[in-house]
Amino acid sequence: MDIQQFFSALWDDYVAMTPQAQQIQDAFVADGETIVNDHVAFRTFDRGPITLSALEPHLLALGYTRFAPYDFREKKLRAFGYLPPSPDMPRVFLSELKCHELSERAQSIIDGLVSQISPDAATQPSVLWSGRLWDAPTFEQYQRLMEESEYAAWLSIIGLRANHFTISVNVLTRHDTLDKVLTRVEALGLGINPAGGRIKGSPEVLLEQASTLADRQTFTFAGGEQHEIATCYYEFARRYPDADGNLYQGFVAASADKIFESTHLTESSDTGQDSPREHSTP
Repeated sequence: MDIQQFFSALWDDYVAMTPQAQQIQDAFVADGETIVNDHVAFRTFDRGPITLSALEPHLLALGYTRFAPYDFREKKLRAFGYLPPSPDMPRVFLSELKCHELSERAQSIIDGLVSQISPDAATQPSVLWSGRLWDAPTFEQYQRLMEESEYAAWLSIIGLRANHFTISVNVLTRHDTLDKVLTRVEALGLGINPAGGRIKGSPEVLLEQASTLADRQTFTFAGGEQHEIATCYYEFARRYPDADGNLYQGFVAASADKIFESTHLTESSDTGQDSPREHSTP
């Protein structure tokens, strides 16, 4: 599988979970813009056959190089950024949950999920858009995970797939600032993640980021309960040159920390405050 096929398969799976992404992309293309993907992000557990170290070889085989480590203490995550083999390809952000920092009860739920995964599940790159590799948890288990880690709860029902794609604002012409991008997105009737401010970062830290609130779909949990759950979202990034004139290639941990909350906020949430997105369908 070459890198173009890899991202094409990822996009197809992502759009099925995130119809707003196609809506946004179509709107910008209709405005005469060219869409370039800045980066794609993934979530996983640090247990079983789908750990970060098990998934990383697929990126390396595509020519990616590990760039920088990141740690999110409050969210109990570790992550790496990866640079592509050519500048016209997207960067990758791969994170994993440090399960041992959760309660024994939460760890037991996660262990019950990952124990169902085939030992050879991660041998093909398609694992990165394979979705849930285990039976759906009960809604009670999902809620229990949510109490400690939205990331864990999201993974338990959504599974392995691109958590978000990202439009590079640097290549846009009519919408060449994040303010203009967000105004256009809101005109489509879509919500923006307010955590940490509508725009996270600044030219001073060489990266500005913003994101939509995640799409939602109805999922059936073990036992037959159905609930509407946040799926994936679309991000927007503008990078700035460093003192040497080179475009910044990394990620800003403080901003990424708030971007994670795109799957955990409602449109009525106060800026910077978490609010569970677990409203039942009738």
